[in-house]
Amino acid sequence: MDDVQLKFDEKGLIPAIVQDFSTGDVLMLAYINEESLKRTFETGFVHYWSRSRDMLWMKGETSGNTQRVQEIYYDCDKDALLVRVEQKGVACHTGKKSCFFRKLDAFEINIEKDCDTSIEADASVLYELYRVVEDRRENPIEGSYTNYLFDKGIDKILKKIGEEATEVVIGAKNNSNDEVIYEVSDLIYHLIVLLVNQGIELDDVFTELKKRR
Repeated sequence: MDDVQLKFDEKGLIPAIVQDFSTGDVLMLAYINEESLKRTFETGFVHYWSRSRDMLWMKGETSGNTQRVQEIYYDCDKDALLVRVEQKGVACHTGKKSCFFRKLDAFEINIEKDCDTSIEADASVLYELYRVVEDRRENPIEGSYTNYLFDKGIDKILKKIGEEATEVVIGAKNNSNDEVIYEVSDLIYHLIVLLVNQGIELDDVFTELKKRR
C-alpha cells in the first residue's frame, strides 16, 4: 500500500463499496480513513469510520455480523475502494442481507415475465431468485404464480416439490440431460419458495452443507 497514493477527501475519508466475495452481491456503502484502513489490514476484518459518531468502528463488533476481507481494489481515480468480503450473517442493520434491498419503482422489472437472454451463470442467481420470491410474498402481484403458491399454502408448495422431484427422476431415467436440467431448475425454484415460506435463508442451507463437506 505504501506506493499507492489513495485520494482521501477533505475530511480524510474515502468511500468503500462492499461486495460479497462468494455471490458478488453489493452489500453496503461505508467510509474508510487511513486509521480504519490500517486496522483492516492488521486484523483482517473491515473497519470503517463513522461520520455520524465520528469514531472508528469494526463491522459486526456488537452484532457479530463481521466482514472478513478477501480482496480490496481501488478505482482508476484512486478515490474509491471496492472491498470484497466474507460476510458473516447479514450486512444491513435492518436484518436484510444487503443494504440495497429497495428498488426505485421507475426501474422495476417484472422478472417473472421478462427474460434476459444474456445470462451469466453463477451461484448468485440463487440469491437473486430468493429475493424475487421474497419480494413477491411481501409485495403480491396479480397473476403471479409465486403468489398463487403462497396463497394456496404449505400443502400446495409441498405437492409441487414432490411433483418436480418426480419429473427429475423421469428425466434421468429417460437419459435426457436437457430434461434433467429443466426439471432440476423447476425443483430448485419450488424449494426456494418453501424456504421463503418457512423463513429459512439460503445461507442456513449453505452453512449446513459446509458442515457436511
